[in-house]
Amino acid sequence: KTKEDAKWYIGKRAAYVYRAHKAQTKKNKLTKYRSIQGKVIAAHGTNGVVRAKFAHNLPPQAIGKLVRVMLYPNRPAITH
Repeated sequence: KTKEDAKWYIGKRAAYVYRAHKAQTKKNKLTKYRSIQGKVIAAHGTNGVVRAKFAHNLPPQAIGKLVRVMLYPNRPAITH
């Protein structure tokens, strides 16, 4: 909920998952779900919101929608 908490998510993978009209074959299965992959790049503000950069631009329907954040790659905490 803070800017320090948001720093933990920097570098994690993000995916915008959406449903399309036509099905595609993925791993020998028909699916209507597709995704655009990206990465969390920076904190945005002081309330724990983060910015993400995607491989392809997101469609206008994605404004205000949720993005899934994968909890990898994991960076171990450095303690002194």
